[in-house]
Amino acid sequence: MKRVKKRTFSGAVCEQEVFNIRENQNIRTAAPTQPRFQSEEERAAHREAISRKRHTQLFNANFTHDSLYSTLTMDNDSEVHEYEEMKRLRDNYIRRLKRRYPDAVIFAYIGKGKNTHRLHMHMVSNGIPKEVITDLWKYGLIVRVENLREHNMYDGRDHGEDYTALANYLFDHWTPEQGGHRWKNTRNARQPETETPKEVKRNYTEQRPPAAPKGYILVETKSNQYGYLYFKYVKKPGSRYRKKKDE
Repeated sequence: MKRVKKRTFSGAVCEQEVFNIRENQNIRTAAPTQPRFQSEEERAAHREAISRKRHTQLFNANFTHDSLYSTLTMDNDSEVHEYEEMKRLRDNYIRRLKRRYPDAVIFAYIGKGKNTHRLHMHMVSNGIPKEVITDLWKYGLIVRVENLREHNMYDGRDHGEDYTALANYLFDHWTPEQGGHRWKNTRNARQPETETPKEVKRNYTEQRPPAAPKGYILVETKSNQYGYLYFKYVKKPGSRYRKKKDE
């Protein structure tokens, strides 16, 4: 068996994974071993966890405290009750925004009020002024248009521009009755930067993690029974350092 390490950079977040692969396995395409599922429910939960992780990485790769978080609601005259109709309104709205600002990056999520049961939409965007977001929404009130936080606190610790909690909150707006994808993002969304895995000889553990990239601090560790280790680092709040791939 070989022991390999892989790093993924998503905005202010760096994730390092350490795991085993077979001796004859191609290191460039190496991935952690999947668990053996005891039921279809476990398999579905695993797929959802992969989707959640992918979404969080995309979210962190695209948004900073300069990005805007908007909540857009429907008034009585414009209210719709079918998800397909809400998706049509969402898509039309995004097209109007993109006509004005072709380089804008937009992530959109449809939800239903717990008490009102009315459909609404959340949106996170780069490159669109607040007044345009408001002016082009013709279907009701915009409850908020505000910048993302520059300092996100997790368990009393400042993670800076790590938007994992917000990403998970928006990811969970999807329900099976919606069908389709959990979120919609514009095609120009920036992808996370995943480095080619490389073989390592050091015996890493949760207590002995890999060195943090320059300008980052370690904030989370976890492991499983298959020898998989996960380490999460975030840029020091206010840090101007950029990652160096050869570290």
